[in-house]
Amino acid sequence: MTETQRKVGFVVCLVTIVLALLDLQIVSAATVPIVRDLDPAHGIDKIPWLVSAYALASAAMLPLYGKLCDVFGPKRVFTAAIATFLLGSALCGAAQSMTQLIAARAVQGLGGGGLMSITMVVIAHLRGPEDRGGSDQGTNTGGLVAGGAMAIGPWIGGLLADHANWRWIFYVNVPIGLAVLATAALALHLPEQHVRRPLDYLGAGLAAAFSSALLLMTDWGGKKYAWTSPEILALALTSAVTLALFLWRQVRAPEPVLPLSLFKVRELRVGFAVQAILGGAMMCAIYYVLVYLQVARGIASSSAGLYLVPLAAGLAASGLLTGPLTARGWSARTFTLSGTATAALAFALLATTTGPDTSLWLIRGELLLAGAGFGQLVGRLILLVQDSAPRHQLGVATTAVRFFQTLGNALGTAVFGSVLARLYAAHGPGGDITALARLTGASRADGIRAFVEATQVVFWGGAALMALAALLALRLPKAGDTKGTAAPPRETEPVAA
Repeated sequence: MTETQRKVGFVVCLVTIVLALLDLQIVSAATVPIVRDLDPAHGIDKIPWLVSAYALASAAMLPLYGKLCDVFGPKRVFTAAIATFLLGSALCGAAQSMTQLIAARAVQGLGGGGLMSITMVVIAHLRGPEDRGGSDQGTNTGGLVAGGAMAIGPWIGGLLADHANWRWIFYVNVPIGLAVLATAALALHLPEQHVRRPLDYLGAGLAAAFSSALLLMTDWGGKKYAWTSPEILALALTSAVTLALFLWRQVRAPEPVLPLSLFKVRELRVGFAVQAILGGAMMCAIYYVLVYLQVARGIASSSAGLYLVPLAAGLAASGLLTGPLTARGWSARTFTLSGTATAALAFALLATTTGPDTSLWLIRGELLLAGAGFGQLVGRLILLVQDSAPRHQLGVATTAVRFFQTLGNALGTAVFGSVLARLYAAHGPGGDITALARLTGASRADGIRAFVEATQVVFWGGAALMALAALLALRLPKAGDTKGTAAPPRETEPVAA
């Protein structure tokens, strides 16, 4: 593969990342126009499924995508995932009812599960020998692109919803995606597998059942159903049983979708664990800061979303700096320790300074600091896993990173949400947080104070998570990224697909 083809391939991957991130962000900004157009009477009750259908389908496909990459080669799976995503996008834009839109979002999620995960596998194959050890500027630039997409996603969604038609939120993916497909067909020359191996469809099905039950449990628990309700207990039992069956299957399957042998590699164990913790902590920083701004400060949801811009700026800035710092000798261990410590400090500041009248500029500064910490972890953890994984298991190792982050997101949201609700119910007036909107005078002041104190505990929880991640990072090698366990060097000229 020529240097020009590699650069074009990197651009294709970055555009694909933008597609994935924008689709997660912009839909939330158009829920009101969607409901008004498709089902003004009952559509509001179905809004959560617009997100859940995509998330469930995406998470369910992650383990299988990794194995497909290792069996068929990344290019074929990459193009198939984009094609599926585009089909779902077109169906979303043409939907005539909320039910059709939700079903189309599930189709879109089947492809979306591969947009981020398989893209990182493709980037790994595009990296040359000089990029090993963490000096890959293409992956570092991905931090800038991801941060920018996070920042402008809600704005683009609102712009399209206000000045065009909500359907263009989905239709806009089609021409961009078709351009990506055409460019990938011409420029991407990646390894192709000529020896077919059996796929563990049973293992993939068990992984999908486990992740779906877990995501539904965390999404519904404490909101739609009580945590002790039969529905949530049934989902918890389903999660436990399917997880046990999945592990049993992975031990016995000739070609498992998530080989347990990966966990024998220290760098992979640490990388997966820190990525899962990072998923929960990022949800804490993003979601519960927005909840605080809306509930305690009375900021509208559309305006509250702009407070994510400093977080995105921190992610982008630290993503750009990882290359120069790597050249100065920073290792995976250094980045992980620095990133977790920075994020833990940001959470501690949020916990100690957040109050009913805290300066909003201080909140922005703390989110900028949190983004700087997260930005040192996101791309670096993927590089750590890719450089440590056996060559023939690069796909499953890379998608496992995304899978553990997805599980961390779900568990973090559920645990922190339960803590917030229980603390407010114990100390605040009105019984639950939703009663705050109806309180007035001294009762409302007491309620805001109780809510803020509960939010501070949540932020302390985020700090504790990042402190735990820092302790795990101490298990990484002190010198070099993956000495002794790294995969063999990748070919500089892979077989064209």
